[in-house]
Amino acid sequence: MSISSGPATVLVCGNLHGHAVKRIGEAFRLVHIERADPSLLSPQDIAAVRAISAFGGIDADFIDAFPNLEIIANFGVGYDSVDAVHAGAKGVMVTNTPDVLTEEVADLTVALLLSTLRELPGAEAWLRQGRWAKEGFYRLSPLSLRGRSIGIFGLGRIGLAVAKRLEAFGVTVAYHNRRPVDGVDYAYHATLKDLAEAVDTLICIAPGGAATEKAINAEILKALGTDGVLINTGRGTTVDEDALAAALSDGTIAAAGLDVFAHEPYVPQALLDAPHTVLLPHVASASVPTRRAMADLCVDNLVSWFGARKALTPVPETAHVKAK
Repeated sequence: MSISSGPATVLVCGNLHGHAVKRIGEAFRLVHIERADPSLLSPQDIAAVRAISAFGGIDADFIDAFPNLEIIANFGVGYDSVDAVHAGAKGVMVTNTPDVLTEEVADLTVALLLSTLRELPGAEAWLRQGRWAKEGFYRLSPLSLRGRSIGIFGLGRIGLAVAKRLEAFGVTVAYHNRRPVDGVDYAYHATLKDLAEAVDTLICIAPGGAATEKAINAEILKALGTDGVLINTGRGTTVDEDALAAALSDGTIAAAGLDVFAHEPYVPQALLDAPHTVLLPHVASASVPTRRAMADLCVDNLVSWFGARKALTPVPETAHVKAK
C-alpha cells in the first residue's frame, strides 16, 4: 500500500495526555489503540502509520510491525521502555520531552527529601486525627537536613537542578555518573558504592534500563549507613525494592522517600508496610502547566518532523537518523 499524500497517520498507543491527543488529531490523521498491539489495527492502518506517540512501552516487535514508520514521539524525558537502539538501527527517529519538566521534578525531589526527613505526612495525619489536641505535639523528627551530605546518582539536567537547590540549604553535594560532568565543582565518585559510603543521603535521578537495574541494592544501602536516607524520583527499576524494604525494617537505613516503583502502579506490600517512608504515586512532573508543556513538545516533534523534516529533541540513540 502506498503512503497517502494527505496528513501523516499518527498512531497513539494507550493513555496519552489529552492536549497531545487533541493537537495530533488537528494536525494529522489520528489512529488510537488502547495498547501497543498491532492486532488491534487493520492491515491498511498498519501500512499507513508513519508515526507513533505514546508514554513508553514500544518494543522491537511493535516497531517492526510498521513498514512505513518514521518517528516515535515519546511523552516523557525517560524512554527506557522504548527500544531506541532497535529504532535507530531501523532508521526510525525517537524523541522525548527533556528540559520542560526539569524544574518541576527538581522541586518535587527537594520537597520529597524534606518531607521524608521531617515526617511531614505523619505530622499532618497527627493533626487531622485530632491527636495534637488530645495527646500534645507530634514527636520531634529524629532526622533533619541540617549537616547532611547529599549524593546524587545521575547528575543530568534534573540532577544538576536538584544540586543547585540543595546548595541554598548549605549541605554538601557529591555525585556518581558513568563519567565526570564538565564544569561542576561537586565531588565525583567513580562508583555508586563509593558515593554511598561518602554521604548519608542518596538521591537517585538515574535513568532506567539494564545498566541501572537494581543498582541500589543491599550492598549500597548498607554502605549508606544507619543514618542514611534514600530518595528516588528517577526510575523504580534502579532500586532493589525487596532489599530496600528489608533495610528499612531492620534499621540498615533510616528512611526513604519514593515517587517511582519498578512495576507501577503496583507498590510492593513490603514497602507499604516498611517504616519511615514517604510514598508518592509518580507525581514529580504532575502539574497542569508542566504536563501541558510536555504534551506540546511531544507533538512539536511530530510537526517538525513532517514539516521541517527534522526532530527537535532526538534521543542519542537515534540522533543519526535523517528523514527520507
